[in-house]
Amino acid sequence: MQERNRLIAFLTLIIAVSVVAGAFAYQPLWQKVSKWRSWSLGLDLAGGTSLTYEIDVSKVKDTEQDSVVRGLRDVIEKRVNLFGVAEPKVYTEKVGTSERLAVELAGIKDVNQAIKMIGETPFLEFREVQQGSGAASSTVTFVPTELNGRYVQSAQVGRDPNTGVPEIDFTLNDDGAVLFEKITEANIGKPICLFIDGAPIIPDGINDSCPRVQSKISGGKARITGSFTIARAQQIVERFNAGALPAPITLVNQQTIGSDFGQDSLTKAIFAGAIGMLAVIIFMIIYYRMLGVFAAVALVVYTALTLGIFKLIPITMTLSGIAGFILTIGMAVDANILVFERTKEEMKKGIPHAAAIEEGFRRAWTSIRDSNISTMITAGVLYFSTTSFVQGFALSLFIGVVMSMFSAITMTRMMLRAFLK
Repeated sequence: MQERNRLIAFLTLIIAVSVVAGAFAYQPLWQKVSKWRSWSLGLDLAGGTSLTYEIDVSKVKDTEQDSVVRGLRDVIEKRVNLFGVAEPKVYTEKVGTSERLAVELAGIKDVNQAIKMIGETPFLEFREVQQGSGAASSTVTFVPTELNGRYVQSAQVGRDPNTGVPEIDFTLNDDGAVLFEKITEANIGKPICLFIDGAPIIPDGINDSCPRVQSKISGGKARITGSFTIARAQQIVERFNAGALPAPITLVNQQTIGSDFGQDSLTKAIFAGAIGMLAVIIFMIIYYRMLGVFAAVALVVYTALTLGIFKLIPITMTLSGIAGFILTIGMAVDANILVFERTKEEMKKGIPHAAAIEEGFRRAWTSIRDSNISTMITAGVLYFSTTSFVQGFALSLFIGVVMSMFSAITMTRMMLRAFLK
């Protein structure tokens, strides 16, 4: 018994020293890791600029507002990616009766250029395709026509009445109908390309962006056919509407976060997590003795595996995501506590240790399963019904709960069986 107590005390000391030393050594380690960019960090940790725009949908029909807003978000996201921002976040949110577009630019340096690029309303163009001449005869030239987004009234996904294949149906106003008739008459058998912000409307699918004219089209109503999936057709329509229907955006808020502030916040968050983990380990070992040692080892394994999952996916780490992860450290031992309490009850009945442990896991499983599933459902609701930092918290909480079930049930059980043998 004395040897076992000494072993417990020694393991507790080793774990405590390792955790505290790691926490205090984290600052210089972080400086090296940040240079390697081994982790994807959010705006609040890497520093950068957060821009919030208000979308003017007053001239857009109620039934088309959602499509226009989604298309606008896609176009702005494409602009930001072209600007070269690492891990940008572009999302929409509703504030009261107004639509907002939020853009988070981690590590951005030239804020004014980003604002200028983002702040322009998307512009849709119809371009003709012309072959180069002379030495450039093999090149293809896209020539803008007079027809552009301001002549488009609406666009929507339709279905071919014969085959049921998705198609894009759009309607032009009277002036646009006249221009479109002339353009299609001059380009029968040739493609006409849809461009938005000077690039094909679908950058990774030039054929989808350049439908071929079959005949002269009069009346201002047209359809684009092809081998579209419903998702691709919807994507084209949303961007079509974003560049066609006037939905100007106005910058209403700008916030800049320095990288020093983000690194300081990250250091404090990691230190707090290390102290919390240490406190949980000490409690488990003191209260459950040798069983607590196994729980402590499983908790360390859980931490390593969860961080590995975050890196593998990869997940953009934010302060809220770290908070969700730290929360799961305490929750990770809940299952062990239920198992150990059930095991103690069985041992009081005189059941041998091995049988008592197996019975403890069996009886505790239903409670562990139900409590963790309810937490995962809550995290899922938070993720899909909120935006921004709340989603980061919900995602890290969900992954942490799943991994904690694995570490508490599988790892602890495996170690206990090996120890008993």
